[in-house]
Amino acid sequence: MSARTSSTQNSAFLALMVALVIMSIGPIFLMLTTSLKLNVDIMSDTSGLLFVPTIRNYETALCNLLWYEPAHVDYCDPTFGRALINSLIVAIVSTALTLVIGCMAAYAIVRFRFMGRDTVSITTLIMRMVPPAVLLVPVFGIWTFQYQIDGTLAGIILVYVAMNLPFVIWILQSFIVQVPIQLEEAARMDGAGPFQTFFLVVLPVIKPGLAAASIFTFRIAWNEYLLANSIADRGSRTVPVTIVNSITEYDIDWGVIMATGMLLAVPPIIFTFVASRQIITGMTAGAVKG
Repeated sequence: MSARTSSTQNSAFLALMVALVIMSIGPIFLMLTTSLKLNVDIMSDTSGLLFVPTIRNYETALCNLLWYEPAHVDYCDPTFGRALINSLIVAIVSTALTLVIGCMAAYAIVRFRFMGRDTVSITTLIMRMVPPAVLLVPVFGIWTFQYQIDGTLAGIILVYVAMNLPFVIWILQSFIVQVPIQLEEAARMDGAGPFQTFFLVVLPVIKPGLAAASIFTFRIAWNEYLLANSIADRGSRTVPVTIVNSITEYDIDWGVIMATGMLLAVPPIIFTFVASRQIITGMTAGAVKG
């Protein structure tokens, strides 16, 4: 291969990378700049990038959570603040429950010998392939007419646990298989019980898998819209549902909508950075095993 051909390929690859970066960062940058504008600047055809930044849109969205009263807010609408708290509760609780149940189920599938074990393992993966839209009608009917817990945070949490549990079981199986059985046998010889062996020996070894599973589970529970919109009422709406419902045919406050969109992206980013030391190892190991 000649030097000219190699230089051409490198230039094409660099141009492709720059285009992909612009396509990825461009919408985020546009949303950030719009969230820092007043509505008069947003609707203006000549403002562009020349404007005076302001946090008024963020103050409007978080007015009921701030320690002070924004001067420009005549009426504080607590909708987004309430939705933010609901999303945090739903995402954190559903992630914790899914990890606890998924760890135990994956451990049982890997370590115990019972009839239909392979069938159960494959079924968990098949269940994860079912799109959430397919579950919309049955979930709405069961939760609304049979159990009457439609519109509660508990109902949303249970739906998310059931939706994410197959994925967690599937990905954690590949990590538990890699744990040497000799470690568990040594723990039992030292007098450790089944739960002590599981929590003190197995879980510390599969921390990369737990990190990977928690990241994916949290992001799915945090960003999910379709099921939450169908089973949530006014008091239990999450942030994605609140953002979409704030768009009406009579009024669209683009500044506040973009501010809420930026705030929606903050918790998953923080959660990812907290588990950043484990997530890369977890994703690569889980992708090649199982």
